[in-house]
Amino acid sequence: MSARIDHLVTSGTFALDGGAWDVTNNVWIIGDDTDAVVIDAAHDADAIRSALGGRTLRAIICTHAHNDHIDAAPALADATGAPILLHPDDLPLWKQTHPGRTPDAELADGQVLEIAGTRLEVLHTPGHAPGAVCLHAPELATVFTGDTLFQGGPGATGRSFSHFPTIIDSIRDRLLTLPAETAVRTGHGDPTTIGAEAPHLNEWITRGH
Repeated sequence: MSARIDHLVTSGTFALDGGAWDVTNNVWIIGDDTDAVVIDAAHDADAIRSALGGRTLRAIICTHAHNDHIDAAPALADATGAPILLHPDDLPLWKQTHPGRTPDAELADGQVLEIAGTRLEVLHTPGHAPGAVCLHAPELATVFTGDTLFQGGPGATGRSFSHFPTIIDSIRDRLLTLPAETAVRTGHGDPTTIGAEAPHLNEWITRGH
């Protein structure tokens, strides 16, 4: 059986730089009826385990280490035995949320993870966070972008560890080069496509300055 994408929305709090905001997050589960991986274990480990439906969780993949994307990762890992994977450039952010726990393995640009016969290529896309990554699944015509690219523009860069010119470079060089029909499944909100977002790059640059 080929891999499918399951989607769960969880709610909680995003906290950084002394502020806190209520947020809803997209949790993506990729796999078949036997095995799966989770992209961004946000807020509610029990809800994510329920959505897995008894499948073996092979990995918890973190698109970046803002607390709202990783707060449930240790509990989910403890409950399932799955390793937590994070790009090492985001360890300073990770430690703000989980100072007593480290991820189990590192993500690297160009690394290919496989689940249910489907490849997930790691694209290092810094800007929203230093270790932000996207996961490109060509067989599913999908890229999971975390908070790097949304419907309508780049992720936020107004807080610590973020940088607007860098996120623009990441989107232009790593994401907008993907096929136009590629579905963009984001860390928050509704999906879009590469083709829908690509024409707006210069507008984002102007707006950002």
